Amino acid sequence: MTGVAGTVGLIVNPAAGKDIRRLVARGRFVADDEKINTVTRILSGLSAVGVKRVLAMPDSLSITSVAASKGPGDIEVELLDTQSIGKESDSTHAARVMIERGAVCLITLGGDGTNRAVALAGVTVPMVPVSTGTNNVFPKLVEGTTAGLAAGVVATGAVDLAAVTTLKPMLEVHVDGKRRDLALIDVAISKQPYLGARAIWDVDQIEELFVSGIYPTSIGMASIAASLPVASEGGLHVTLGTGGIVVSAPVTPGMFSDVPVASWSALPFDQPMTVSLASGTIAVDGERSVVIHPHERAEVTLVQNGPRVVSIDRALAEAGRAGAFVR
Repeated sequence: MTGVAGTVGLIVNPAAGKDIRRLVARGRFVADDEKINTVTRILSGLSAVGVKRVLAMPDSLSITSVAASKGPGDIEVELLDTQSIGKESDSTHAARVMIERGAVCLITLGGDGTNRAVALAGVTVPMVPVSTGTNNVFPKLVEGTTAGLAAGVVATGAVDLAAVTTLKPMLEVHVDGKRRDLALIDVAISKQPYLGARAIWDVDQIEELFVSGIYPTSIGMASIAASLPVASEGGLHVTLGTGGIVVSAPVTPGMFSDVPVASWSALPFDQPMTVSLASGTIAVDGERSVVIHPHERAEVTLVQNGPRVVSIDRALAEAGRAGAFVR
């Protein structure tokens, strides 16, 4: 592991869980006070296993700085000297800076979109994603204290990385041969010709769906693939439309849609799949991000070299066996 042993990066997205899906469906809302409390508990977990330095992304609501003032006094929380403009690029840039400055593990608070923004930085250090977003397939709903403990035992070298982390697959979006974006969970091809509010929930507009795996507990477009009668857990390419079957899927929190599926097939690694729609938009992990023009060729590729994610259960079990909590 490169970097400075014991240094952890902390990325908190203040906008996570506040998009339009709270209004059009029953999307989860995480209050700012709860985010502050979660970060405070994360810092306590880090401190308990000897982490002394945290590099944190500044945020528009000062969530991290307020949490640091309430947290343990033996841990240094340094806010990066980076500009916060309220966009996903904040998280991407912060992740790059944290790695450059020696972070050996990253903790993220947000949803699938937040973690996708971090993955865009090409991070190679382990991640501990904590769910505070609307669609939460990649990050898990976990207690902040145990998330901090898990990141801490990884950062201090108390556990073997190979034993407690998993390399996740992801989907790359290329337009005319150039990578334009990536997704950790799903890529949806929409007939809508403009980005609009970005968040996507109307299945009537979806032509194709690519998923990096089958996620049975997913909410959002990935739930369509999880509702299909397939035995594989790998990537899948799904074509929506009549002539096949109809599945019931929770494409928005608390609400189910009957989705007509024309066909589906396994999505192999490292084989670009051409998008059939001549023009429209591409949504990655629940948000439209790329416009397809009629003269462009869009492709989606499933790749194996996605983020390395810490299993909190395995990390804490391994640390316990190694005596990391014995005083």
